[in-house]
Amino acid sequence: MSISLIGSAVWAITTVLSAVGLAGLFALMVVESFGIPPLPSEVILTFSGFLIASGTFDLYGTIFAALAGGLVGSFIAYAVGRWGRDWITRPRPAGLHLNEKQLARVDRWFQGRDEWFVAVARLIPIVRSYISYPAGFARMNPTRFGLYTLLGSIPFTLGLLYAGIVLRSDWPIITSWFGPLDYVVGAILVIGVVYGFLAWKRYVSWDWPPRRLPPEARVRRAPASPEGPSP
Repeated sequence: MSISLIGSAVWAITTVLSAVGLAGLFALMVVESFGIPPLPSEVILTFSGFLIASGTFDLYGTIFAALAGGLVGSFIAYAVGRWGRDWITRPRPAGLHLNEKQLARVDRWFQGRDEWFVAVARLIPIVRSYISYPAGFARMNPTRFGLYTLLGSIPFTLGLLYAGIVLRSDWPIITSWFGPLDYVVGAILVIGVVYGFLAWKRYVSWDWPPRRLPPEARVRRAPASPEGPSP
């Protein structure tokens, strides 16, 4: 028996929304916007639209819960990026960290285009859940971050709620679009595990794009003695 990752996510989402109501919608959108674990907002919002059509959810309450949850989750991810920057760049024995040069690239990329990019990213599936982290790394103004996050989220949220209202009981047609994503998610997980193992063993670097390391880089040097070299 095969296990569908997307199918399992759909079951969990519909169970929470049916049992908890708008509070569940708010919580799911917080998690979706934080991005860990990844949850498909397309399923969350489309099923919520179906619940509006069936009279279970109130229209304006649903819109508010979805937008508020998305905004809260985005600010949590933004805070992780902004105040976790020093922790992320701190060297570790396994080498799992980013350096200041890498984060400086993020800063330069965001400079001058942070506002529109955050707004547009909220319209793109998957990307919308993770754009808050680099915005935090780049220390984007929090007021502008919240404003453009909201502006980008409104058409995305309303469009999917409307799709659920129109589809009504046929809303599961949306999930058929996600079938191939099982293979994509599985491939990403496998690639991530292999890449992590090779980087931990120092065959490749943690940089992006990764580069092959010379054999001498794979030797883990013992820490220097605090007394210094013996005479």
